[in-house]
Amino acid sequence: MSFRIQPAPVARPNRCQLFGPGSRPAIFEKMAASAADVINLDLEDSVAPDDKAQARKNIIEAIGDIDWGRKTLSVRINGLDTPYWYRDVVDLLENASDRLDQIMIPKVGCAADLYAVDALVTAVERAKGRTKPISFEVIIESAAGIAHVEEIAAASPRLQAMSLGAADFAASMGMATTGIGGTQENYYMLREGQKYWSDPWHWAQTAIVAACRTHGILPVDGPFGDFSDDEGFRAQALRSATLGMVGKWAIHPKQVALANEVFTPSDEAVADARAILAAMEEAKKAGAGATTYKGKLIDIASMRQAEVIVRQAELIAGQ
Repeated sequence: MSFRIQPAPVARPNRCQLFGPGSRPAIFEKMAASAADVINLDLEDSVAPDDKAQARKNIIEAIGDIDWGRKTLSVRINGLDTPYWYRDVVDLLENASDRLDQIMIPKVGCAADLYAVDALVTAVERAKGRTKPISFEVIIESAAGIAHVEEIAAASPRLQAMSLGAADFAASMGMATTGIGGTQENYYMLREGQKYWSDPWHWAQTAIVAACRTHGILPVDGPFGDFSDDEGFRAQALRSATLGMVGKWAIHPKQVALANEVFTPSDEAVADARAILAAMEEAKKAGAGATTYKGKLIDIASMRQAEVIVRQAELIAGQ
């Protein structure tokens, strides 16, 4: 392992991020009462251009008026290629209460995008005397974004989380699909006349996880468009969790429970992880660097894997 220690990401639950458009304030209370760890109030794609100014006002009012509990409260601003984003940032930071935790920046294509938002946020914070620094999360939604994913992950100390936005990413890549996440009908292998569907998002997710883990950022899976397909959602979430992602978006309230289920370590998994740690402690006392558990070899690497599961379980239990 490199002598440069891999930094730990922010210690917070991030199993599910529930999205809702800023143009629908009637749903804000329900979002606050949900079991999602993160609430994303949206000013971008789910809000029509003519509604953006009012949506911004709705969100600013709701940030201070609604009890969001211990959830991370985030607002997705408009993309830097639009005329809306600067006003999103300025109005939010000049007028919203300190309850706002985070800004989500969509369609980030390079480190300079983050630099631009960081500069504006820093200027407004200083001008208004805001003492609680705003954190960032970004969405990788383009060919440029995935090509520059590591420099983006290292671009700002405010950055805490990164997600894959499958729909815009597919469009930018010229992928022949209109699906949002999940398997795609024509993305399969053929063996002895049988079709086997693989995961077209796997490589991009893996690149995001690697960049995030290198720089101490939370890697998060993005949306699954077919909210009538619970098993499809669960399957993609399980793949993402196996790759190292810590959570997933919910674009419908019914997806919250599914995400929480997948990204909460099971009692059995936690018990196994604790048993591995205990077995390795006994091995170390005996001067051994490895031992067996349930007929399998375990060593220091096994301890690191087990510690990930135990830390996640303790973080969720401590909410």
